[in-house]
Amino acid sequence: MARIAWVTLPNWKHVEIALTYVYWVGRSLSNKVLDEVKIPKNKKIETLSEEELDQIRDELKKHIIEWDLRREVSQNIKRLQEINSYRGIRHKKHLPVRWQRTKTNSRTRKWKAVSIANKKK
Repeated sequence: MARIAWVTLPNWKHVEIALTYVYWVGRSLSNKVLDEVKIPKNKKIETLSEEELDQIRDELKKHIIEWDLRREVSQNIKRLQEINSYRGIRHKKHLPVRWQRTKTNSRTRKWKAVSIANKKK
Protein backbone atom coordinates (compact mmCIF):
# COMPACT_ATOMS: atom_id res chain seq x y z
CA MET A 1 0.00 0.00 0.00
CA ALA A 2 1.30 3.41 -0.95
CA ARG A 3 1.56 6.12 1.69
CA ILE A 4 1.82 9.78 0.80
CA ALA A 5 1.77 12.50 3.48
CA TRP A 6 0.78 9.96 6.17
CA VAL A 7 -2.25 8.88 4.17
CA THR A 8 -2.65 5.32 2.90
CA LEU A 9 -3.85 5.36 -0.69
CA PRO A 10 -6.16 2.57 -1.93
CA ASN A 11 -4.39 0.23 -4.35
CA TRP A 12 -7.32 -0.43 -6.67
CA LYS A 13 -7.93 3.23 -7.59
CA HIS A 14 -6.44 5.32 -10.37
CA VAL A 15 -3.65 7.65 -9.31
CA GLU A 16 -5.68 10.76 -10.14
CA ILE A 17 -8.49 9.73 -7.78
CA ALA A 18 -6.32 8.17 -5.07
CA LEU A 19 -4.35 11.39 -4.57
CA THR A 20 -7.58 13.13 -3.58
CA TYR A 21 -7.56 11.11 -0.33
CA VAL A 22 -4.90 13.56 0.88
CA TYR A 23 -6.37 16.63 2.59
CA TRP A 24 -6.61 19.63 0.25
CA VAL A 25 -5.55 17.66 -2.83
CA GLY A 26 -8.41 17.78 -5.29
CA ARG A 27 -8.70 16.64 -8.86
CA SER A 28 -7.06 19.76 -10.30
CA LEU A 29 -4.02 19.62 -8.01
CA SER A 30 -3.62 15.89 -8.55
CA ASN A 31 -3.73 16.46 -12.33
CA LYS A 32 -1.08 19.18 -12.06
CA VAL A 33 1.19 16.93 -9.99
CA LEU A 34 0.80 14.00 -12.39
CA ASP A 35 1.48 16.25 -15.38
CA GLU A 36 4.67 17.56 -13.75
CA VAL A 37 5.85 14.03 -12.94
CA LYS A 38 4.65 12.67 -16.31
CA ILE A 39 2.70 9.72 -14.91
CA PRO A 40 -0.49 8.64 -16.73
CA LYS A 41 -3.62 9.48 -14.77
CA ASN A 42 -5.32 6.14 -15.39
CA LYS A 43 -2.48 4.09 -13.89
CA LYS A 44 -3.40 2.17 -10.73
CA ILE A 45 -1.64 2.83 -7.43
CA GLU A 46 -0.53 -0.79 -7.09
CA THR A 47 1.36 -0.61 -10.39
CA LEU A 48 3.39 2.47 -9.42
CA SER A 49 7.05 1.91 -8.69
CA GLU A 50 8.74 3.33 -5.59
CA GLU A 51 10.58 5.87 -7.76
CA GLU A 52 7.30 7.19 -9.15
CA LEU A 53 5.85 7.45 -5.66
CA ASP A 54 8.94 9.39 -4.55
CA GLN A 55 8.49 11.79 -7.48
CA ILE A 56 4.86 12.37 -6.49
CA ARG A 57 5.89 12.94 -2.84
CA ASP A 58 8.54 15.45 -3.90
CA GLU A 59 6.06 17.32 -6.08
CA LEU A 60 3.47 17.44 -3.27
CA LYS A 61 6.06 18.84 -0.85
CA LYS A 62 5.87 22.09 -2.81
CA HIS A 63 2.29 22.55 -1.53
CA ILE A 64 0.90 22.91 1.97
CA ILE A 65 -1.19 19.80 2.54
CA GLU A 66 -2.55 17.48 5.23
CA TRP A 67 -1.43 18.18 8.83
CA ASP A 68 0.42 21.40 8.06
CA LEU A 69 -2.69 22.86 6.49
CA ARG A 70 -5.00 21.54 9.23
CA ARG A 71 -2.74 23.12 11.87
CA GLU A 72 -2.66 26.42 9.98
CA VAL A 73 -6.46 26.54 9.68
CA SER A 74 -6.98 25.76 13.37
CA GLN A 75 -4.43 28.43 14.34
CA ASN A 76 -6.28 30.96 12.19
CA ILE A 77 -9.55 30.12 13.95
CA LYS A 78 -7.90 30.36 17.38
CA ARG A 79 -6.45 33.75 16.45
CA LEU A 80 -9.90 35.02 15.48
CA GLN A 81 -11.31 33.77 18.78
CA GLU A 82 -8.54 35.37 20.84
CA ILE A 83 -9.02 38.82 19.32
CA ASN A 84 -12.80 38.49 19.74
CA SER A 85 -13.61 39.31 16.16
CA TYR A 86 -17.13 38.69 14.88
CA ARG A 87 -16.04 35.52 13.12
CA GLY A 88 -14.18 34.32 16.21
CA ILE A 89 -17.25 34.80 18.40
CA ARG A 90 -19.39 32.90 15.90
CA HIS A 91 -16.85 30.04 15.92
CA LYS A 92 -16.96 29.93 19.73
CA LYS A 93 -20.76 29.76 19.77
CA HIS A 94 -20.87 27.13 17.00
CA LEU A 95 -22.97 29.36 14.79
CA PRO A 96 -22.65 30.11 11.07
CA VAL A 97 -19.68 32.36 10.47
CA ARG A 98 -20.35 34.03 7.15
CA TRP A 99 -23.57 35.98 7.64
CA GLN A 100 -26.00 33.14 6.91
CA ARG A 101 -29.49 33.22 8.38
CA THR A 102 -30.10 31.16 11.49
CA LYS A 103 -33.85 31.37 12.00
CA THR A 104 -34.70 28.47 9.74
CA ASN A 105 -31.37 27.12 8.48
CA SER A 106 -28.07 26.03 10.07
CA ARG A 107 -29.52 23.20 12.15
CA THR A 108 -26.41 21.10 11.66
CA ARG A 109 -24.11 23.93 12.67
CA LYS A 110 -26.08 24.86 15.78
CA TRP A 111 -26.87 21.46 17.29
CA LYS A 112 -27.64 17.89 16.45
CA ALA A 113 -31.13 17.13 15.16
CA VAL A 114 -33.51 15.86 17.83
CA SER A 115 -36.40 13.68 16.78
CA ILE A 116 -39.78 14.48 18.25
CA ALA A 117 -40.95 11.35 20.03
CA ASN A 118 -44.62 11.96 20.87
CA LYS A 119 -45.72 14.45 18.29
CA LYS A 120 -49.44 15.17 18.53
CA LYS A 121 -51.48 14.49 15.42
